[in-house]
Amino acid sequence: MTKTWDATSEHLLRELAPQVLGAVARRFRDFSSAEDAVQEAMIAAFSQWPQEGVPENPRGWLIQVACRRMTDQVRSEIARRERETVVAAETANVASLLEIEADMDPDDTLILLFTCCHPALTPSSAIVLTLRAVGGLTTAEIANAFLVPEATMAQRISRAKQTIKASGTPFRLPSRHDRAGRLPAVLHVLYLIFSEGYTSSIGPHLQRFDLAREAIRLTRNTKTLLPENAEVAGLLALMLLTDARRAARTGPDEELIPLDKQDRSLWDHVEISEGIALLTAALAKGAVGLYQLQAAIAAVHDEAQRAEDTDWRQILALYELLKRVSPSPMVTLNHAIAAAMVHGPADGLQLLRALDTDPRVATHYRLAAVRAHLLEQTGDYEAAIEHYRIAAARTTSIPERNYLMTQAARLAGD
Repeated sequence: MTKTWDATSEHLLRELAPQVLGAVARRFRDFSSAEDAVQEAMIAAFSQWPQEGVPENPRGWLIQVACRRMTDQVRSEIARRERETVVAAETANVASLLEIEADMDPDDTLILLFTCCHPALTPSSAIVLTLRAVGGLTTAEIANAFLVPEATMAQRISRAKQTIKASGTPFRLPSRHDRAGRLPAVLHVLYLIFSEGYTSSIGPHLQRFDLAREAIRLTRNTKTLLPENAEVAGLLALMLLTDARRAARTGPDEELIPLDKQDRSLWDHVEISEGIALLTAALAKGAVGLYQLQAAIAAVHDEAQRAEDTDWRQILALYELLKRVSPSPMVTLNHAIAAAMVHGPADGLQLLRALDTDPRVATHYRLAAVRAHLLEQTGDYEAAIEHYRIAAARTTSIPERNYLMTQAARLAGD
């Protein structure tokens, strides 16, 4: 029995896309062609489902359509004498794949995640390929996350696909030893998918709930796979502690509400409790890593009943440790905010100067936005207005642009 097409159907398609890609790529062992076939299946679904209704087994429907596309491609590429044999074999494979759907539910998305993070790829290439295949992010969104031009990112993704194809990598969950080697890239991918879902870098919406939910789901599955890994637990805790604020981050017109202005009664305290429990257990295991430290910072924010109750000295200490464990421009940026909250805006502005010559962030809107905020705190409203406007011009997120322009207009008295 089918159900009618509605707004949730589009979310369903987005959630199924990486699962179907994993299943088809695993069956045909050709990542690039499988991606094309799945995209054609998605187009077919968007065309047919609104008129015909959503199939009873939408995942199976998409797999079947994508496999037909793959079979058509095989038919066109093989020699005449081999054609009937190969097509028959692949048709049997499709039937076999659909038959096991009811009996087993391998998480093909998790398999795809670990496969994309292959040692033949550089860490950065593995991450961008997985963001494209598993996260469903556009090339522009990935380029924004990595602070590089879109054309550069398109070339990087294309090269990564070719490398995966040439490696002949089987689509199955890697061994325990191989998982350990790929885990840092996997965790970074999950972190970036969640980050894009929590604060979309492009477009009219501040948040993309489908991406955030999928990142949390995959991280839960990764934790089930590696239950004793403290960094996996730390990443899941970070996601939950951050996602808990989701309902309070936007107003009725999807306008951005900053952390210190949020109605904390809207925060999800079940998620906060689970995140803190995960973090506490992870910290007890010894060595503290990147995601545990970020989760600890999120926990300090979440445990404050009011914005003015936030323990900024503890947050500053955690950022100082984070700068030693995993230095990055964004860590420096957040460290400057914490320093300003503890020692005053002049200290924060001084720390920002180190980023002015860093090509990864010197022209990024967040640097201009933070500088504007700190300049406002010093009373230099003219400079603050200028930097709010610079930040607004540089962001590709419409809600963030509107917020920054509103801040500039407020100071200008418009």
